[in-house]
Amino acid sequence: MINIEVRLDSLPVAPELIERAASNALAHQSASGDITIVLTDDAQLHQLNRDYLGVDAPTDVLSFPASETDPETGAPYLGDILISLPRAAEQARAAHHPLESEVQLLVVHGTLHLLGHDHAEPDDKSKMWKAQSEILTSIGLSGIEIRES
Repeated sequence: MINIEVRLDSLPVAPELIERAASNALAHQSASGDITIVLTDDAQLHQLNRDYLGVDAPTDVLSFPASETDPETGAPYLGDILISLPRAAEQARAAHHPLESEVQLLVVHGTLHLLGHDHAEPDDKSKMWKAQSEILTSIGLSGIEIRES
């Protein structure tokens, strides 16, 4: 199950697009499990980035793998993905694509992190970016990619 929490006044992206991005990422990786996706603001991601990663700056997406089992259903709980909607909107404007596309990109990116992908080393980054590109293409978003500063 894909759980979506909105910690803002409104959700400018259809929940179905968010669920589809996460579901396609899981299917691409032959994985299954529950995920919580939290759509929030820069302040919360800044605090979490500082508290958990030691980076005193806001960011667009953070993933917190859980590797637990839901005691009620027995389903694996893969973890949480938090996305800053204001940062996603800023990045979408800079990349000249819709906010919906940016949020789906961040959901796919965060889901891959929950499944153990990383991009700290060139070989790992190459594998993650390839998977990310394939998933985005499968949902009609070819050419969309993370832009690192």
